[in-house]
Amino acid sequence: MTEKMTSLIEKIKLDAATFHGETVEPTYINFFFGKNGAGKTTIANAFGKPECLEWQKGINPADYTILVYNQEFINRNLANYGDLKGVFTLSEKNANIRQQIDDKAEERKTLITDGKQAVEDRDKKSGELTPLKDTFETACWNNAEDIRKSFEQTQGGKKKKLQFTDEVLSGKYTAVEHKKEDIQKLYDIAYDPNAQKYPLFKTSADLVGKYDLSGASYLGEEVTSRSETQFAKFMRALNATEWVKQGHADYIGHSKGKCPFCQGDLPANFEKDIAEAFDEGYQKALDALEVFETAYAEKMQALITLLKDNLNDVFPKVKTAEYEKLIAQLKTLVTENEQLIAQKRATPGQIISLKDTDVIVTDIDGLIVDINKQIQENNDIVATKHDKQLECFNMVWEEIAFLLKDNVAAYLKSKADIESEIKTLDKKVKKLREKYKALTSEINTLNAKVINTAATVDSINAHLKDSGFEGFWLREKAGTKGTYEVIRENGKVADKLSEGERNFIAFLYFYHLVRGSQSETDSGKDKIVVIDDPVSSMDSSALFIVSALVREMIGVCSNNIRLEGHEYKGKYIQQLFILTHNAFFHREITYNQVSHYRYVNFFKVNKKNNISTVEKCVIEATKISEKDRNYNPVQNSYAALWREYEKLDVPIPLMNVIRRILEYYFLQLCGYDSKTLSTTVLSAVKKQITKEAEGSVPDYTKYHLAQAMLSYIQRADSFNDGLHFVDESISCEQYREVFRIIFDVMGQSQHYKMMMNETE
Repeated sequence: MTEKMTSLIEKIKLDAATFHGETVEPTYINFFFGKNGAGKTTIANAFGKPECLEWQKGINPADYTILVYNQEFINRNLANYGDLKGVFTLSEKNANIRQQIDDKAEERKTLITDGKQAVEDRDKKSGELTPLKDTFETACWNNAEDIRKSFEQTQGGKKKKLQFTDEVLSGKYTAVEHKKEDIQKLYDIAYDPNAQKYPLFKTSADLVGKYDLSGASYLGEEVTSRSETQFAKFMRALNATEWVKQGHADYIGHSKGKCPFCQGDLPANFEKDIAEAFDEGYQKALDALEVFETAYAEKMQALITLLKDNLNDVFPKVKTAEYEKLIAQLKTLVTENEQLIAQKRATPGQIISLKDTDVIVTDIDGLIVDINKQIQENNDIVATKHDKQLECFNMVWEEIAFLLKDNVAAYLKSKADIESEIKTLDKKVKKLREKYKALTSEINTLNAKVINTAATVDSINAHLKDSGFEGFWLREKAGTKGTYEVIRENGKVADKLSEGERNFIAFLYFYHLVRGSQSETDSGKDKIVVIDDPVSSMDSSALFIVSALVREMIGVCSNNIRLEGHEYKGKYIQQLFILTHNAFFHREITYNQVSHYRYVNFFKVNKKNNISTVEKCVIEATKISEKDRNYNPVQNSYAALWREYEKLDVPIPLMNVIRRILEYYFLQLCGYDSKTLSTTVLSAVKKQITKEAEGSVPDYTKYHLAQAMLSYIQRADSFNDGLHFVDESISCEQYREVFRIIFDVMGQSQHYKMMMNETE
């Protein structure tokens, strides 16, 4: 029994998924074959779990790098670049970085969206200020329309909504309620360019001059003669004193000494009797009444004139109708009084009383006081016009502030609320922008960390070209380090990558990682390589290249055992595990490996009743082969014939298998015709027998056995009549010896050894 060689990993303990306490004892090169779902992936995953691996004593696992090619490796190292078809990121580190970049870029997209929304919200909120201001301006403009238009000259530079509202919001004016008439009174003078001072009205007290009104006392007395003459008594008796007095005054000068009644001559003492009839007191009273009449008329005329003169230059704002009315009333009273005085004088004995003028004069004087107050106010304003304009201006704007105080308060509150929200949104925008800048910086930093895989890609392209592969080649995406585009034969970027192409690119990268051609993994450590189903979904050309690369890895690993015949350079692969369900790929990479029993293992991964097992494919030593031997679990029908040949120990079935091997190999593969083959073989066997006899009688048993074997394949129906065959007399060992001799004499010993796994 030949012992298997042990490598770094001596045992693989499988106790996960469908495996239960299974242990695999690998050698240097280990092939695992099993259908999908049998448990190959579980075996590959075990290399990522230190507890599943038992290392050779004295070996530090940290001194070696375990590289596993599986779907996880593909996902880690070949990441799609965003959503771009045919563009990918190469290397696990780059993929991780790219994933971080993509995550941050995605986060940045979200940030941009949030930022745009925040800006829109802020701008939208800011946009509310304009209609708010417009509404406020309109409200202010309309609500203050009356005062604005009434006091237009106080609105200089503020006769438009905007300027007016700005002045309202200036905060210069305290809200004070003023009566419009007060403002108007001041405004009309202070802003009147024609405003001037006016003279004050004179009152009755301003009347100058001396008037003798002492005769007024006689008005309430009966002024009569007190003479005791007969004539005086007679007149009093007739109550004709006034009549005589008047008649004497009116007619005596024109009667020519005749009586106006009888036309008789007046007595000679008539004038004397008349004079004696009117005494001195009576005359004095009459004189006083006459003086009074004149003085009264003059004084009242002077008073009326004075009052009328007040109207010569009147302050236009003064209303004089009442004043003029009172003057007219005064004038009427004066006229009436003058008539009464005249009546008194005419009939001194009549008691009269004048109508009261003092009341109306007092009323006029009182009215003048009011008028003069207006005039004085005007004159005072005119005297300090600039100051009064300012006072009026302030009153107008204080009143405006009062009128609009509710509008202003509501507007300022709404404005403050909106501005507060804007401020909050603006902070949000600034915060998002800061995050955007930070993310951009992080992305830039990550981009700088992307390792250069260009050399590896160049090597992959060179490998594709050298191998005659024409499906695609790789090109670094401009401006995106570590990211590559798959370029089709027509020079265009592939619009999509098939799973097989993706796996193919990943395996090419894995191959270069194993070779350590990239600085990131070229740490100088030898590798333990695990390859799990590398040709999944690949087309035949890719499978051919992958098979060749795996065979190269097998060769490199073999260099650790074989002292010579190294087809490939290097010994950097210390141990190799290849797992597949693809029979064609398995046959491609296991070609000529079965014979290397000591350092090559074949395993068949089985699964039955949901329990997975690993079966080592070894044929224990037999009579034919004294050594344990590998067998490939994947065989073609020709190889299966050889395995059947090894197992059979009954002549007839053995002869049938021999016939089928000879026929397939020599006639179908080597192209011999049966006659030539028979002639050549039998002639050579006969010479060999003769030579071996060396003068003794030759034993032609072997010749006849060879003849019998060849006669089988000469018949089209492959059926022998038994003429040359005796079952009981020939052992299986004799058949096998002759069978080998046929290969020897035909110069095909190497093929025989290969099929019998005797090359080691």
